[in-house]
Amino acid sequence: MTPRVDSVSIVSEGRFLVCKQVHYTDARGSARTWEAVDRRRPAGAKSEHSAVFIVAKIVPEDELVLIRQFRPPAGKPMIEFPAGLIDPGETPEATAVRELYEETGFTGKVLSVSGGGYSSPGMTGESIVLAAMEIDGATCPNGMIPPNHQEESENIEVFRVKTAHLAEFIAAMEAAGCGIDSKLHTVLAFRRMGL
Repeated sequence: MTPRVDSVSIVSEGRFLVCKQVHYTDARGSARTWEAVDRRRPAGAKSEHSAVFIVAKIVPEDELVLIRQFRPPAGKPMIEFPAGLIDPGETPEATAVRELYEETGFTGKVLSVSGGGYSSPGMTGESIVLAAMEIDGATCPNGMIPPNHQEESENIEVFRVKTAHLAEFIAAMEAAGCGIDSKLHTVLAFRRMGL
């Protein structure tokens, strides 16, 4: 038997999130319930995806743009790729350009946008896309980090990290008490495997 979702009941709704119970039939035909949380979809949302995360590389310096910000659910500062929610009527490409500029001050061009992916499918059905971007190093020479344009509620610190030193940077941030976004650990694992 093919598993299927039979119904969804809302447990609670907040400003940004919806907690729900997913009632489904498993592969053996048994009725089951799963707890999940999803992001509230704004009216007018055109994309089936809710957010974009940005892998931005400064060339020819071979540096990644990473950020550190306090994340209340984790209870600690996190090292992450820049990211943001897709606004109603906005394409993922436009979101990537806007969010990179707002969070880091950098401007770049979008090289590619992935299909939707699920970062924690056991907890949420949220679909996010990866935008690969390139930043011209001539616009930000000598390790410069431009002024950012963060929202009032944000307090984001920006880092330029040589790809060859990514493992050391992440180890130092972990030792300093930061959490590390799992996408960065994935990048490290691929680098170690030569992929």
